[in-house]
Amino acid sequence: MKNIAMLLKGSLAASAFFILSQCKPMPSESGKDEKTMIIAAQTVDCTGVAPMKCLQVKEKESDSWENFYSNIEGFTYEPGFEYVLKVKTEKIENPPMDGSPIKYTLVKQVSKTNK
Repeated sequence: MKNIAMLLKGSLAASAFFILSQCKPMPSESGKDEKTMIIAAQTVDCTGVAPMKCLQVKEKESDSWENFYSNIEGFTYEPGFEYVLKVKTEKIENPPMDGSPIKYTLVKQVSKTNK
């Protein structure tokens, strides 16, 4: 009788593990997500495929500036202003070899400060 109980417990645990391992998190709006980005008042020289000017971005005030090699659809940068933006990020299924795997789209310009 103990053997049958042990066998049933083991089968139940294995079944539960199998079922839970098949679950996937629901993507928010088909893989779309929103984030806040701070854009520096000046661009910097950088090299992507070729020499170019990059925006400097960070997600939190305490973060360090990082080069941003992509563009933000719907956003027009004006030198001398620091921006706080809410952007939508969307994974690109088959990005070009030299392109970002993420598409950035402006949702809202939270602030624009003269620096």
